Amino acid sequence: MKYMMFVVTDPAPDSPADDSDVELWVDEFDSSGTRLTGDALEPPSASRVVKVRDGRRYVTDGPFAESKEWICGFDILECDSMEEAVEVAARHPMARNGKLELRPFMVWE
Repeated sequence: MKYMMFVVTDPAPDSPADDSDVELWVDEFDSSGTRLTGDALEPPSASRVVKVRDGRRYVTDGPFAESKEWICGFDILECDSMEEAVEVAARHPMARNGKLELRPFMVWE
């Protein structure tokens, strides 16, 4: 089953972030075939929110969450179960410096 793992920043991490730790995690799970793809994202200030209402398009800067946390990256994982996805996420450095949200892909019948 595929899982989307959102990487979320934390304004008060347990330890300073180390990019080399993330690269080690990426190398390990890319080589095992567990991590299918992933990347870092620009900050929310670079984003746009798009919606269409009554045939009219609205584009605004955003998003405007009331939190200091924001999604700073993502990974798509292929795991046999949610428990396995949790184990993989728990080994990601951002589990200590932020938080990770796992969501299974919708299974369409």
